[in-house]
Amino acid sequence: MSYITGFLIPVPHANKARYIKSAEVSWPLFQKYGALKQVETWGEDIAEGKTTDFKRAVKLEDGEQVVFSWITWPDKATADAAWAKMQDDPAMKDFDMPFDGKRMIWGGFQTIFEN
Repeated sequence: MSYITGFLIPVPHANKARYIKSAEVSWPLFQKYGALKQVETWGEDIAEGKTTDFKRAVKLEDGEQVVFSWITWPDKATADAAWAKMQDDPAMKDFDMPFDGKRMIWGGFQTIFEN
């Protein structure tokens, strides 16, 4: 089954267009290293939880929205190799990150059910 790299990112509303552009620019790079799919979503209906929630997870500030995104890879080995190769790819040096990367959360997930 596929492997997913998932992200939660606090993005300023004012940077929404820049964020979309950075996602569009990043896709060919991810694809070059084996990604099957990239999905970027802009928070629209994010409830506040009693214990935790998406907003608290990224320490959302006024004027920001949560972005939930993921990249689908054929397997973990492909994802691991891609991230290692991208560290040295010159295209990454000019990559626009219109958000506070210190509050971005990411992780790798093994798919356990897919239809």
